Amino acid sequence: MRVFPADRIRNVALIAHGGSGKTSLADTALFDAGAVTRIGRVDDGSSVVDVDPDEVKRRTTLSLKVVPLEWRDTKINLLDTPGDTEFIGEVKAALRVADGAVMLVTAEKGVEVGTEMTWRYAEERNIPRMIFVTKLDRENTSFDRALESLREHFGKRIAPLHVPIGSVASFRGVVDLCAGKAYIYENGKPTPAAIPAEVADQVAAYREQLVEAAVESDDELMMKYLDGETISDEELCNAVKLGVRQAQLVPVLAGSITKNIGVQTVLDAIVDYFPTAADTNLAVQTEAALNGSLAALVFKTTVDPQRGQISTFRVYNGTLKPDSHTWNEHTHTDERLGQLLLIRGKQQEVYTEVPAGDIACAVKLNNTHTGDTLSTKEHPVELPGIDFPKPAYTTAIVPKSKNDLDKLGNALSRIIEEDPTIHVERDQETAETLISGVGESHVDITIERMQRKFGVEVEKHDMHVPYREAIRKPASANGRFKRQSGGHGQFGDVTLNIEPLPPDDERDFVFENKIVGGVVPKEYVPGVEKGVRDALKKGFLAGYPMIHVKVALVDGKYHPVDSSSQAFEVAASYAMQEAVPKANPVLLEPVMNVSIVVPDTYMGDVTSNLNTKRGRVQGMETLGNGYTRVNAIVPMAEMLHYSRDLRSITQGRGTFSMTFDHYEEVPPNVQQQIIDAAKKE
Repeated sequence: MRVFPADRIRNVALIAHGGSGKTSLADTALFDAGAVTRIGRVDDGSSVVDVDPDEVKRRTTLSLKVVPLEWRDTKINLLDTPGDTEFIGEVKAALRVADGAVMLVTAEKGVEVGTEMTWRYAEERNIPRMIFVTKLDRENTSFDRALESLREHFGKRIAPLHVPIGSVASFRGVVDLCAGKAYIYENGKPTPAAIPAEVADQVAAYREQLVEAAVESDDELMMKYLDGETISDEELCNAVKLGVRQAQLVPVLAGSITKNIGVQTVLDAIVDYFPTAADTNLAVQTEAALNGSLAALVFKTTVDPQRGQISTFRVYNGTLKPDSHTWNEHTHTDERLGQLLLIRGKQQEVYTEVPAGDIACAVKLNNTHTGDTLSTKEHPVELPGIDFPKPAYTTAIVPKSKNDLDKLGNALSRIIEEDPTIHVERDQETAETLISGVGESHVDITIERMQRKFGVEVEKHDMHVPYREAIRKPASANGRFKRQSGGHGQFGDVTLNIEPLPPDDERDFVFENKIVGGVVPKEYVPGVEKGVRDALKKGFLAGYPMIHVKVALVDGKYHPVDSSSQAFEVAASYAMQEAVPKANPVLLEPVMNVSIVVPDTYMGDVTSNLNTKRGRVQGMETLGNGYTRVNAIVPMAEMLHYSRDLRSITQGRGTFSMTFDHYEEVPPNVQQQIIDAAKKE
């Protein structure tokens, strides 16, 4: 592919709810642009874009892809994203480097969960948008109904740019309201035609809506409109272009991807209305913009078992060339570039250079990660990274064999490189390897990918909840360890007082030596404390560590020959085992501070569900746009599968985050279940 200047490059994210046709649009656009000789089909696994085995198997996109093509002497880099809301991190990465976004909405269902979520992220970045209403050839579809759904959810910025000609099986073309022309499609090719009489009234009504929305971005045109003067097609097109680029107008296009109707008009609209890469480059105010230095942001990392790490980047300043050196300011390392590649599915081409505004891939940048900036050591630059969503689901994984254990660490590090929304940690208390993701299916697919790409098989199970034990009242007990086996024996005798620490004391353990008169020599006291600490770690009810306890050594006996530090350690352990049952021990559970953002219509269902989880709502905050934040405290044990529950309750529209808040007593009926389960295990 030839080199294009930034003012002839468009970087466009394809965003939508799953199943709306983003990948099919990219496949068809490649064919229409002459980049491929056949139209790939997601349904039969022949997509040119989705070639990953996991995607072919599931017939759905799981990761961000760059799909370059040429259209009207312009390079368009389509950024195809997953529609599953659990892979929203890929959408955020695409929107970080996009000049505009095409949102797909089906004429059957209108606005769906993924539509709302991706719109919200595009809104946060103020990305120019247009909407493509698809599947107009299907039964029970309506462009008018879809348009109404869009305006209901997103306001009066939504304006029709197209009017469909025909419907369902007779759908055959569109009227471009801006150009005032009709296009009839046959075998994917549009032919200009007169506007059919059957849609004349609809064209007049929808053009008026488009004019009303478009003049909002042009004060001079607004005055002309208010004065009752006619707005020409040229004036309208210019106003639409200005409104789109300012993100004040969102035009709605119509089509059918399976019939290849409207795909070419989408490409035309991308060229005509979206800002260029040069416009976006100028908007990035960095040191590089002042001194002309290099600045390229890595927004996607892929690990290929054969080729190694592949880093996909967008250049904002300067030009990248093969066999050159760059500087990563974040890791403070020099990175040598080898070949610079255009990767399109299974195809790849070699770039001679990558100018500002364009997107390309580099192989084996081993010290560069997603979100890092490539610049020069002389003029280091660090562009803002990507705000990835935090994990909402955690599970424990166990390798199936010794061979899997040996390969697990490397596989997990590679997986994290590919997907920054996956987190991995080792729980020191339970010795479990924990993997966290945006949701359960996200983690499950990641585990499958780890097996396929790196040959590591693991089993997953719910993580162990880190319960604690405590006492409610003071108690005292004696512990004696005496062993005589001929020759040197073992002897230690201690009396311990135990009591709960005051509620305002944040310490977990306090040890005091109250011995007077030397009944326990000083050299044996550390052994007593160690015996107490070891006993507290092992617990007394269900094997969980005991906290918030004060232990005092008040009395004891020793033998001048047989006593030792180890003997007093064992004696102290015995004393604790005697004292704790007298102190009314209780199990404590971690309680989480949970923040849940949900549409107002699901508020009642969400709060009712929290009640069934022993949760307590602490407050609510209206966020606007029909959403409310619910703050609650909920036991951690009840939150292990909450990502799945919330998705079901809110049809995927709700999100949540949680942090540890405090420990509190487990209700008696629940406590006994935990103790029984621990003993059984």
